[in-house]
Amino acid sequence: MDNRTIIYPGTFDPITIGHVDLVERASKLFDRVVVAIAFSEKKTPLFSLEERVALCSEALAGIDGVEVKGFSNLLTDFVISENARCVLRGLRAVADFEYEFQLANMNRALYPEFESIFLTPSEHLSYISSSLVREIAALNGNITPFVPENVSKALEEKFQQ
Repeated sequence: MDNRTIIYPGTFDPITIGHVDLVERASKLFDRVVVAIAFSEKKTPLFSLEERVALCSEALAGIDGVEVKGFSNLLTDFVISENARCVLRGLRAVADFEYEFQLANMNRALYPEFESIFLTPSEHLSYISSSLVREIAALNGNITPFVPENVSKALEEKFQQ
């Protein structure tokens, strides 16, 4: 297994500047960061998987060693298919920890070599979430401070329809 690769899974619906911050920081710790975008039909995402992959690819284009891929299988299977064993998870608040702790232990039960690496976002970004961004955008609020420019335009177009 490759210890220089980390997988950053999520729905990224949409990617925020908080996500970008974690990818930038992870890219300084690992040679290869794979942003793994979950199909996640259960969450009924606003953007299709293809749209989320495109938005993330554009938003992260300037960061070396970053790849963006969609996936619809079990996370542990995706991690193995990428010849990796580490995943990156962001913790914004104490409320995130309990769920992430359970997830980390379940993933390790499925794949014993699996490791979860937790990073907290920069303090000034800790309140940003994709769901809050979608809510603000749906109500025609200003989301430009919270998302990359391409995402802001995509959200504006989505809610004008």
